[in-house]
Amino acid sequence: MSFLDQSRFVSFFKGFLVTGKQPVKPKVTIQYPEHKRPKPERAHGRHVLNRYEDGMEKCIGCELCAGVCPAHCIYVRGADNPPDAPVSPGERYGFVYEINFLRCIHCDLCVEACPTEAITESKLFEFSFTNRDDAIYTKAELVVDDSGLPQVLPWEDWKPGDDENTSAWVRATSPSGRADLEGTPLWSGELGYGVRPAQAGQSDPQAADVPADFDISVREVAAAELKGVGVSTVIPVRRPGGANPPGPR
Repeated sequence: MSFLDQSRFVSFFKGFLVTGKQPVKPKVTIQYPEHKRPKPERAHGRHVLNRYEDGMEKCIGCELCAGVCPAHCIYVRGADNPPDAPVSPGERYGFVYEINFLRCIHCDLCVEACPTEAITESKLFEFSFTNRDDAIYTKAELVVDDSGLPQVLPWEDWKPGDDENTSAWVRATSPSGRADLEGTPLWSGELGYGVRPAQAGQSDPQAADVPADFDISVREVAAAELKGVGVSTVIPVRRPGGANPPGPR
């Protein structure tokens, strides 16, 4: 057998070796839906339209969310508030509000654009549709109920905590670099929740609906020990004195 033939023979079995090692490797598959991973604190899921603590709607029909949406999945039309029965505290309210979830990419830009923090994203992502009409959520389905909780539709699988840590309140609490405002919530209260506390990672380490036990930056996460894709085996922590954590071992 020539050297070229031997090389091809070895390369042939090397390919099988790569495949053959896979069955004995540790399994990372989660048996969904029987077992589910914990959802990230800032997960972007199904939208909700919030109300103030007095029950009035936060949406003022300004259409900024529809204007900033890169997928053009939001349709809003405002109307003047009835003088005898105002819907929102402002001059106008969202008369029509629709979101087409077949288009939505959950980028959260609508949340950032909203001046009144009316629209937020919950953690719910387990919902499916049997027809296109169900995928277009109307205002009647998006506005929270009288207790401040998101409305549960038949095709949605809400879990405890999916309505907590919604995306609107996860914002910097020291705008313009003012240290005296760090840890001070600058957003308004919500029906059923009141004024949400400042996000974790600010002055108060317990300042969150679900407090985090560490405060790390993206750069520190990248420097931590990683195994697999996006799976960390060790919770990275800060060294005393603010020193950077060690690199991958």
